[in-house]
Amino acid sequence: MREVAIIGLGRTAVGEHWERGLRELALDAIQAAMADADISPDEIDALVIGNALAGQISHQNNLGPLIADYCGLRGIEAVRVEGADASGGLALRQAGLMISGGVAQTVLVVGVEKVTDMVGPARVSALATTLDAEYEAVQGATPTAMAALLMRRYMETYDLTLSQFEGFSINAHANGSKNPGAMFRNLIKAGRFAGAPMVSEPVNLFDSAPEADGAAALILTTTERAIDQVPKPIRILSSAAATDSLNLTDRERMLFLHAVNVAAGRAFERAGKSPRDVDVLELHDAYTVLSALQLEAAGFAAEGKGWTLAAEGRLTLNGDLPISTFGGLKARGNPLGATGVYQALEVALQLRQEAGDNQVGNTPRLGMTLNMGGLGSTAVAHLLERIVH
Repeated sequence: MREVAIIGLGRTAVGEHWERGLRELALDAIQAAMADADISPDEIDALVIGNALAGQISHQNNLGPLIADYCGLRGIEAVRVEGADASGGLALRQAGLMISGGVAQTVLVVGVEKVTDMVGPARVSALATTLDAEYEAVQGATPTAMAALLMRRYMETYDLTLSQFEGFSINAHANGSKNPGAMFRNLIKAGRFAGAPMVSEPVNLFDSAPEADGAAALILTTTERAIDQVPKPIRILSSAAATDSLNLTDRERMLFLHAVNVAAGRAFERAGKSPRDVDVLELHDAYTVLSALQLEAAGFAAEGKGWTLAAEGRLTLNGDLPISTFGGLKARGNPLGATGVYQALEVALQLRQEAGDNQVGNTPRLGMTLNMGGLGSTAVAHLLERIVH
């Protein structure tokens, strides 16, 4: 198996791109990644696209030829990977497997999503397709409503109040305020979190991430080639994915994200690492309760204690486990199927020490991404390492 490294990074700002379509957003990110890697289109062997809802919102499937053609890659092997919000992480994993398996030498990964063209009930209905259509969505359930049930269960099980979760959102917005590409750059003051308008009680506006448009691109190649091609290659040390039941009520343990536990455990085992080795983490903070549950399932905190890491200030840029370093989904914005690619790009910037005002203070060597689809029905974990040469 050949080692895989990231040599090119490109992204658009996350937000409401009314003037740009799927192909235009993808092109912006791809061109930036190619410039970063200093390679030309004819050096790309394959294109893997992460996207969640183009069929429902943009009425556009078959994204492979659409984006390949528009980006000057006509004729190339191109495929879309779908796993709800985990589509980007799955696309990155598939691209890495192509290289490690020897079927390609250089692969372009792009996560792209365009959701703001659809508003109100239409968007809610599109988002609900990531749930169990026959047993959840048909009853009127939405991802936010199901997250609210999870949060209520967590609060009652561990005797917590809503305000005890505020550290996650305060941290995300503090970091997002430094990121010019973030959707929301406002700060949240301590004590204000619990008073925000409710969306689906107890989930409120300060608790849930906004859906947004955006595209992020990565260029992958063999580590051997990467070392000769760019000054700061980032090795993909390990990658793993797992699933849980799609229907939340079918899970044996409601407050334990089994898919995250399995994916993270496999990633650590394959890399010979543990949670103690991680210097920077980008997790899937679509809702604060999911942040707490991921920290617990991945081994960073005991069950029922994930929220304490945020409350104690341990997750800030200068903390011992920085998360949401560019604002996370909460402040940077949640571009759904592109999220996993943004996460890997942001960790790579941290490892290259090119994060600017968002740079973490611990000179990171090892970074991790946790990307989820649904409410933990799909999970993808990557460990990224700075190559010293």
